[in-house]
Amino acid sequence: MFKKILIANRGEIAVRVIKSCQRLGIQTVAVYSEADRDALHVELADEAVAIGPAASAESYLVIEKIVEAAKATGAEAIHPGFGFLSEKAAFVEALDAAGLVFIGPPSAAIAAMGDKIQSKKLAAEAGVSTVPGYIGEIADAEEAAKIARDIGYPVMIKASAGGGGKGMRIARSDKEVAEGFRGARSEAKSSFGDERIFIEKYIEEPRHIEIQVLADAQKCLYLWERECSIQRRHQKVVEEAPSPFLDEATRKAMGEQAVALAAAVGYRSAGTVEFIVDKDRNFFFLEMNTRLQVEHPVTEMITGLDLVEWMIRIAAGETLPFGQSEVKRKGWAIETRVYAEDPARGFLPSIGRLVHYSEPTAAEGVRVDSGVRAGAEISMYYDPMIAKLVTHGPDRKTAILRMLAALDGFHIRGIQHNMGFLSAVVGHPRFREGRISTNFIAEEFPDGFAGAELADDDLERLIAVAAFIGWRREFRQEPPRTSVERIVVIERESYPVRIQGSTEDVVVIADRGPDGGFEREVRGSWRPGQPLFHGAIGSRPLTVQVDAAEPGFRLSLEGASLRALVVPTRTGELLELMPVKQPPDLSKFLLSPMPGLLVSLAVSEGQEVKAGEELAVVEAMKMENVLRATADGTVSAIKAQPGDSLAVDQAILEFE
Repeated sequence: MFKKILIANRGEIAVRVIKSCQRLGIQTVAVYSEADRDALHVELADEAVAIGPAASAESYLVIEKIVEAAKATGAEAIHPGFGFLSEKAAFVEALDAAGLVFIGPPSAAIAAMGDKIQSKKLAAEAGVSTVPGYIGEIADAEEAAKIARDIGYPVMIKASAGGGGKGMRIARSDKEVAEGFRGARSEAKSSFGDERIFIEKYIEEPRHIEIQVLADAQKCLYLWERECSIQRRHQKVVEEAPSPFLDEATRKAMGEQAVALAAAVGYRSAGTVEFIVDKDRNFFFLEMNTRLQVEHPVTEMITGLDLVEWMIRIAAGETLPFGQSEVKRKGWAIETRVYAEDPARGFLPSIGRLVHYSEPTAAEGVRVDSGVRAGAEISMYYDPMIAKLVTHGPDRKTAILRMLAALDGFHIRGIQHNMGFLSAVVGHPRFREGRISTNFIAEEFPDGFAGAELADDDLERLIAVAAFIGWRREFRQEPPRTSVERIVVIERESYPVRIQGSTEDVVVIADRGPDGGFEREVRGSWRPGQPLFHGAIGSRPLTVQVDAAEPGFRLSLEGASLRALVVPTRTGELLELMPVKQPPDLSKFLLSPMPGLLVSLAVSEGQEVKAGEELAVVEAMKMENVLRATADGTVSAIKAQPGDSLAVDQAILEFE
């Protein structure tokens, strides 16, 4: 076994690898850029080496600096995590030349599977079902359109060296092929240094299901599947294991084909074979990721295996002491990706400091993989992931309920985040029923996400919690011996209530007019200034986020966020305390929706534009974002130039 391992990565995956190494008694070496000097993975590792500026191209992606750090610290092996150099065959070859062990597959397997065109040819030769398409290189947009017509619309345009949704477009016409080909090739070149593009048939109502494989020098096993169909812009948002869609026959067939492909390329270590599955459970090979996946924790939760540990053991020459029949499947696991992004602004990245950060209280079946802490900076240079929240239960329903409770108990302030959106997705009736596809978010949230709507029962619960909090704010020391009458206002709707409380318990009786009232017994431990209400209504546990919003407060529950106020006054006077602030009119400007780099401008002063036309491209957190006109108009002034660094809401263009 290795004595010292260097982790060539950052953030939550670096912390994840460090924890497995600590359990195995292996010393660890962290590397860090200038932006990560105070990062959590740097603190947790036994040693840390600075490797350059914040930009990953000058630090985490520089092979020579990683090799030098390993040699300087006496590390014997390097774990690449995911992203960065994890799927670079040249990195493995450089480690081999330096006498260092790569904790991952051989370079030949990485090279074969990293090229999507070549990997599809190899998959077909290995008897793996593949998507109909053209897997040769395509010269230009005109040739791409001809190929697309031959395949039949809709088609998927993909970068050969792509991943993570980059360099990927769906096209339903010649015009969309031309635009998509240009955009995909540009994005692929900037992200991967490889502008080759291929085209394949786009499967309608698709589900994205992947098979986890684990191979040593003698055998390869499949560790069941993960359903990854909940995606936005081809980026996974929610994953679960097992899939609620597969039957045992399909599950077995997919596992055996994944193993056949891994064996065909001489695979060793952990890897993932991804499939697209149609509504009739026909499945087609997409790609093989020759690394650890972001969503690997759900597989660990249902199998009881530590994938990082087995990657290390296999790299050290050990063999798997169990066979396929011994890989058990226990319960259900769900993972949500907590991102620094603003759902109300089209899920654009949110950059800044984590002023407040606390993870859910430790509970049965709840796991958090994170690489941050309170005070950490979410940088524009890296992926916006804050943490991965994973829940496990004996069945899918339990895993969902635990996820909803854990999301409400995850407290983040200082930047925008997507936890309300995650709650709305996991709590959605269609998700609960397992009726999902990769189109789920586009179909169920076509206008983005501005907050969930509460059912009547949930609203009554929030009225009761608001009454509890208002009562506690008013009577901080000795509660009254008799009931008091108050008015609870939720988003300018008033609800008269009677409240009677003691040290811990509060009984709330509300009169809701002609529809009748309700009575709720609330128990909780909340005190003024605390960010979370932990308690129960009757026998039902409840966690609600509480934020100051003077003169009242804001309550957040399962994706809904509502203003509340509790006062002993008349309704007319009360509503004046909660004015509705009108936002300024900024319709004359094209504003940068995020901090980033202005890559290009598609218009000039005096030019007339139509709604939907491309105006500019802004790059942030490794993704290109095309900004389009929302209405017809004429450009009157250019406020920024390509190459400029933009602040959020900085004007790029002004219209007449």
